Parts: sequence; C-alpha cells; structure tokens
Amino acid sequence: METTVTNKKPSECQNITDVRNEIDNIDNAIISLLGERFKYVKEVVKYKEKTADGIEATDRKKAVLERRRKMAEERGLNPDVIEDIYKKLIQYFISEEKKIVKI
Repeated sequence: METTVTNKKPSECQNITDVRNEIDNIDNAIISLLGERFKYVKEVVKYKEKTADGIEATDRKKAVLERRRKMAEERGLNPDVIEDIYKKLIQYFISEEKKIVKI
C-alpha cells in the first residue's frame, strides 16, 4: 500500500525549501498514521488478557519486530533503525495499554 502525501517528487524539487516542505508533508502523514495506530492499540485492550503478560504479549511483540525488520529490508532501509523505532513505539503503547487496564 503506497500513499502519496507529497506534492512533488524528490526530482521535481527546485530548492531546499521545496525539499523541506515535502519532508514536512511526509512527517505530518507519519504522525497522523501513528495517531490512527494508537486508536487500534486502545481497541485491542478489549481483547487482551488483563494481566501484565497479556498486555505485554511478548510473542506478538517479537513477531511484529521481525516483520518490521523485513519490511525495512524490502524497502532498502536499515532494519536496525526501524526496529529501534518500533521498540520505542511498542513500549510506549504497552505502557498506555497498562494505564487503560490499570496494571
């Protein structure tokens, strides 16, 4: 699934301002998508076991990180960097889930 959030292709940018504007457009889309992702995280709490282990879902977390690494590799990105980003996101979302279920 590829979504276009920019107004110009990189090669169409005429100056640094154009490039920075397109980067800002991409970052805006990324942050919006993270907000959408968080809505699903809050929803999944309804279906998880209401224990620390249930919220942590260690096997699921490991599988997600492995898939994100693969996705990064397929797109020519550094899988270590993407894994680090997702580890931080997942840890934040887990902490938010724990607040919801009061663990």
